Amino acid sequence: MKKLFVLAMALCMALSMLAVTASAEGGKVYYLNFKPEADAAWQDLAAKYQAATGVEVKVLTAASGSYSTTLTSEMDKGAAAPTLFQIGNAEGVATWNDYALALDDTDLIKEMTTADFNLKNADGATVAVGYCYEAYGIITNKALLEKAGYTVADIKDFASLKAVADDIHARAAELGFDAFTSAGLDGSSSWRFSGHLTNMPLFYEFRDDGITETPATVKGSYLDAYKNIWDLYVTDSAADAKKLSGYTGDQAEAEFGEGKAVFFQNGTWEFSSLVNNFGMNPDDLAMLPIYCGVDGEENAALCAGTENCWAVNAKASEEDIKATLDFLYWVVTSDEGTEMMAKEFGPIPFKAAKASDNVFFNDSTALLNEGKYVVTWAFNYTPDVDNWRAGIVSALEQYSAGEADWGEVEYAFVNGWAAAYEATH
Repeated sequence: MKKLFVLAMALCMALSMLAVTASAEGGKVYYLNFKPEADAAWQDLAAKYQAATGVEVKVLTAASGSYSTTLTSEMDKGAAAPTLFQIGNAEGVATWNDYALALDDTDLIKEMTTADFNLKNADGATVAVGYCYEAYGIITNKALLEKAGYTVADIKDFASLKAVADDIHARAAELGFDAFTSAGLDGSSSWRFSGHLTNMPLFYEFRDDGITETPATVKGSYLDAYKNIWDLYVTDSAADAKKLSGYTGDQAEAEFGEGKAVFFQNGTWEFSSLVNNFGMNPDDLAMLPIYCGVDGEENAALCAGTENCWAVNAKASEEDIKATLDFLYWVVTSDEGTEMMAKEFGPIPFKAAKASDNVFFNDSTALLNEGKYVVTWAFNYTPDVDNWRAGIVSALEQYSAGEADWGEVEYAFVNGWAAAYEATH
């Protein structure tokens, strides 16, 4: 019996040493985190993974606004450099391409529900994986919509949206509410239309033309679609079209929150305010894609984008690369990882994503799971963004007030872009 005990102890010690050796040989993870507000969550998750696997996971969080300089400094540390870092846009890909591992054949990629948030290099390789996002669209009060005799299932494209909105507006006095909130062109609101709404014609033009960086000129190929949705916003609303420069973002939010309109163009970030400040029932809220009359738009998801993309250091050792990819796979598939991600980041574009309390995020995830295409944030390519948008706002004001025709908007869009590009390049 004593011999058996000794053998058993020896076996346990051997297995323990083997586990430690395997852990050491299996590499380590060093994540340079981009978001200070998520530092505690990442530290906690790293500790859980390390306790469960024996793999060392270090998380360093850069101070707000200092990520680029911190990354540059940390990457100079050779074998001690981060194995996992952030790339936020095409410019970041160009800067860090030599350090960014091609991720196309990894298990991490295979867990994604969409590749639309990922970043590719000039060779077409996926070098950064978008792990969370924000989205915007047409926020909808389902309770009011049903009082008007419709459901969100009745709205599938611009034609059906217009039919519903036109009917609600025609019966506004009877119903006690209108179709759309005010399309305010005050500075607190105009970004919704000079930035977020202009994304619609930009997205489809850039998609057709294969644009992947800021172009010197734009054609305005889909400005008729932009006109469609703008006209609907302005026509089917209680706001005075001649005075839109006086309507603010807070007014539009209040009109929706107080039940004065069914539709409100805005984003996932509005959820908390609508529920907490206006007491809206989450069950009454939904977010629809922005339909504007483009062929095939019935297959569109929400307008969504991110600057939060993971990249793996291609210059790290093979062991560290494997350890890092294994860690990321665990983050997006395990209960511990997906629960943290849902709490800190809302929806994540991975198969095992947990539901969020934010119903707008859940609507976005549902559309992605149906295979709808993401309307990505093409407005990120805008040159001299403030001046270009100011020109759009001015033209929209004149057009909506009846002081100019749509040609003014087209001119501000196309010629204004060329001028903005020239000014910044």
